[in-house]
Amino acid sequence: MSEDFKTLVSKMTLEEKAALVTGASNWTTTPVERLGIPEMVVSDGPHGVRRIEDVTAIAQKSLPATCFPTASCTASTWNVDLIKQMGEALAEECIALNVDVLLGPGVNMKRSPLGGRNFEYFSEDPFLAGEMAVNFINGVQSKGVGTSLKHYAANNQEFQRFCISSEVDERTLREIYLAAFEKAVKETQPYTVMCSYNKVNGDYASENYHLLTEILKNEWGFEGLVVSDWGAVHDRVKALKAGLDWEMPGPQAQRTQKVIDAVRSGELDESVLDESVRRILRIVFKARQTPKNGKFDVDAHHELAHQIATEGMVLLKNNGLLPLKGHEHIAIIGRSAEAAHFQGGGSSHINPTKVAVPFNEVKAQAGAAEITFAEGYPTDNSFSQAMIDKSVSLAKSADVALLYIALPGFKESEGYDRTDLDLTDQQVALIKAVSAIQPNTVVVLNNGAPVVMNDWIDGVAAVLEGWMMGQAGGVSIADVLFGRVNPSGKLAETFPAKLADTPAVINWPGGAGKVYYGEGLFIGYRYYDAKKMPVLFPFGYGLSYTTFAYSNTKVSKKSFKDTDGVTVSVDVTNTGKMAGKEIVQLYVHDQKSKLVRPEKELKGFAKVELKPGETKTVSIKLDFRSFAYYHPSYNQWITEDGEFDLLIAASSADIREKLTVTLESTVNLPCLLNKESTIREWMEDPIGNKVFSPFFAQVESLSRKAFGAEEGSDDGMGADIMMMFGDMPLASVLLFMQSALPKSADDMVADLLKQVHG
Repeated sequence: MSEDFKTLVSKMTLEEKAALVTGASNWTTTPVERLGIPEMVVSDGPHGVRRIEDVTAIAQKSLPATCFPTASCTASTWNVDLIKQMGEALAEECIALNVDVLLGPGVNMKRSPLGGRNFEYFSEDPFLAGEMAVNFINGVQSKGVGTSLKHYAANNQEFQRFCISSEVDERTLREIYLAAFEKAVKETQPYTVMCSYNKVNGDYASENYHLLTEILKNEWGFEGLVVSDWGAVHDRVKALKAGLDWEMPGPQAQRTQKVIDAVRSGELDESVLDESVRRILRIVFKARQTPKNGKFDVDAHHELAHQIATEGMVLLKNNGLLPLKGHEHIAIIGRSAEAAHFQGGGSSHINPTKVAVPFNEVKAQAGAAEITFAEGYPTDNSFSQAMIDKSVSLAKSADVALLYIALPGFKESEGYDRTDLDLTDQQVALIKAVSAIQPNTVVVLNNGAPVVMNDWIDGVAAVLEGWMMGQAGGVSIADVLFGRVNPSGKLAETFPAKLADTPAVINWPGGAGKVYYGEGLFIGYRYYDAKKMPVLFPFGYGLSYTTFAYSNTKVSKKSFKDTDGVTVSVDVTNTGKMAGKEIVQLYVHDQKSKLVRPEKELKGFAKVELKPGETKTVSIKLDFRSFAYYHPSYNQWITEDGEFDLLIAASSADIREKLTVTLESTVNLPCLLNKESTIREWMEDPIGNKVFSPFFAQVESLSRKAFGAEEGSDDGMGADIMMMFGDMPLASVLLFMQSALPKSADDMVADLLKQVHG
């Protein structure tokens, strides 16, 4: 505890400390006027500032702020510099709106495309999500405004999100569901980390000592405060003991009294309370150093939102129709062309400063072309053949049909999960009917997560994934359609062919209070790689109006130590006729490991801008963690000696170059051999192998005698000795040979263990 805050804490009464660890309202900390402790104001995010003027309200209309694209779109930019700029702009708006801490970003994994809140999260891949979070946080906090990294942890569905227990093994937790949090905490030190509602392996996240104290604070060195999601605390005293510093929302007089009573009775050590108070005070005073109020540049931030949306849009299909040029009659169909669908429902819903209407933006860029419009589909889930017939008539007389299709709020929002990956029946029928009579049909999608397209994609000329594109996204769509901008977004998540193909489908959404993460490490592309399963569009995929060639791939060292890492470089050339941006992706494949690993994993990427004919060299650094995996027996990240393939790719399914390198591990692991260890484990353990190798030949000879086999033959049971017994405990194998042993099997194993642990 720093001396200043230690002195301040010592001056506070027990009642004041108990009050401070709970909010004073829906959006503020509890001030202590007599000691000059101010209040701190927080606000929902993460893609805009949802500042509610009345801090006692929670669902009022918020003050106007820029609605930036949601995370599924921003992650598809793969542009970390742009995300940092977005963070800076959000901080400027926080300052103008008197907000100290913005509640975001969200880095939970997209375990299933059915997750209702997936539009708020970056990716199915922890490395990409972590890079996005790091730059978002650095952008916001560079201006003296705090962030709240959320929702910690394993919060991947809306079904029973307040109470369900996410049952996930430690290795999967570390490698998939905690990795983005770890990266963000270690590299940025966010002001706060927000715990999730759900339980993790039986304990509420707000009461989970393993997550909050052992991992987050002790292991990762988190210096800020842990705040609850709103209403996530069940037992305030237990949560304090676990490491939950600040409960929201407030006031909670009964909870405050329970803390006071627990200290007085000796149930809660006051030093635990003091530590949470110190953490809160540190952040409150840190936030106070940045003066608030003023104005932000509405137009400049709108333009930044436009730039982000443009780079996040992903061209999924194009038969050559795009970019549009020379068309005399364009039929615009779909109500989201006039009523822009640019954000999701729930706590992240922003009151935008202004909105670019897609219809108007197409009209502005279409020159002298005639523009006509049909609504196409209703606001609800009803079916209207008349609306389809009108759309078909309009499309038939046009040169090109632009279908604006938005996934409606009743299918996708915070608070509930999707039940399927489909558009509405009306929307599917509309696309099929229009494309049947108009071959020049372009589908523009506005959604926060993947949709299936098998029923209609073959019949359309082009598909543009526009995501929940933010308030300026209408301009971005027009820019891409007319070629003012070359599309450069790539998918931050896999688009499956059908729901039944998805990794978590058998274990989704759980029941009886638990959801089992049975797919383990294998979510997203990791799963589809392992199953060799075709998908609609792979992770990292996106088309361009130009083409790119990769060449001259190099690595800084062919052999290296894990602690030194290695740098990969590749030349990328724009071989087309239009300027564009390419996203180079670097995946790592471990040729051999003791524990199962995914086929490949993203460990680096870079976005490069190139003029026609231009070549640039892209360099990507790989570090220790690029080659490591978490070993649950050792409770640490480890590397292993051996060969790794470095795969330079344009998507997870489009590997352009491959290099093979040799890694030397510097990890010194303790010997874990015990009386249950198998023969194979004895042979593979560096210490055990030295002790056991001389003994192994005797074991092999004894086993042949025990089973009546001749030298050089099989074991008399039609099986290879090592194949049959290699994965059996040594003690169990020796039991079969007890009559030929000089002492009991247990004693012989005990003697060996004394040597390896001695």
